[in-house]
Amino acid sequence: MVIDLISDTVTKPTPEMLEAMLNANVGDDVFKMDPTVNALEQKVAKLFDMEDALFFPSGTMANQTAIKLHTQPGDMVICDKYAHIYNYESGGVAFNSGVTCKLIDGNRGMFTSAQIEEIAATKPQIYLPNTSLICLENTTNKGGGACWDFNEIKKIHTIAQKNNLGFHLDGARLFNALVAKNETPKQYGQLFDTISICFSKGLGAPIGSMLIGTKEMIHKALRLRKLLGGGMRQVGFLAAAANYAIDNHVNRLADDHKKANEIAKVLENCTYISKIEPVETNILIFYVDQKIGADRFIEKMAEKNILLTPMGEGKIRIVTHLNYTEEMHQEFLKALKSFK
Repeated sequence: MVIDLISDTVTKPTPEMLEAMLNANVGDDVFKMDPTVNALEQKVAKLFDMEDALFFPSGTMANQTAIKLHTQPGDMVICDKYAHIYNYESGGVAFNSGVTCKLIDGNRGMFTSAQIEEIAATKPQIYLPNTSLICLENTTNKGGGACWDFNEIKKIHTIAQKNNLGFHLDGARLFNALVAKNETPKQYGQLFDTISICFSKGLGAPIGSMLIGTKEMIHKALRLRKLLGGGMRQVGFLAAAANYAIDNHVNRLADDHKKANEIAKVLENCTYISKIEPVETNILIFYVDQKIGADRFIEKMAEKNILLTPMGEGKIRIVTHLNYTEEMHQEFLKALKSFK
């Protein structure tokens, strides 16, 4: 038995999801003629109380499209130093949009309105980049699945409006935050200009993301998606999986959160652990004693068929997910307790 805790992207479709894919009614999505995709886009837009949505093959492409929609070459994007768009999208902000990032030194991937108020209000000057977009990530990946405080998001939204800045949410794991904080998609739809969500992480679909925004934004995004190589044909087979995930895999995210917390409680009593980041959702980040080292610990766990991933700076990440069963969970807890 292999216990894969590298990411929640490692999941495979359930039999019920595969059946939904098999029975999907499909067409050519490049010409907007795939009925399953069209229905999913309308469903998700309505869920967030936003005007329109567009299906993407990846969250990175959805984010990169959003950034290009909101900016011009030479502009600047405000984001946290841990932001996925900066750290894990292959320099796409520079390559695709020709923009730079103003990195905010936040807490676990989250900054405050006070930290950006002066930056956002800076008037255009010939020797400075023009700030045009504020980007948040919820939950924060590099921050260990942390959830933003919604009241703080409201304050940042006010700053964005006051200074005529775009406001984008990288919501790859937004549904984890919604479940953990008992919030609703419509709350977020009321604040952000664009939102990206991912179906292939906690929701367990094999592939797919969505960009949500105004009709005007999504109309422009359609061409940008094609330009970036994201034009797809009978993609309704994948949209059917995403649709099943939305209907059946949201509430169960609480189980992933529960398992992550149980792992954290075991690690708290392990003498070889030097630090554990707070756990809110399905991501747990911890540090082992320097005498052992992250790479050595990961190597020893791999010998037990337990797969973990390094996050740099001595961090090790665990991500619980749909295919992490109770049997695997108990086996992993036993391995942690007995590690020497």
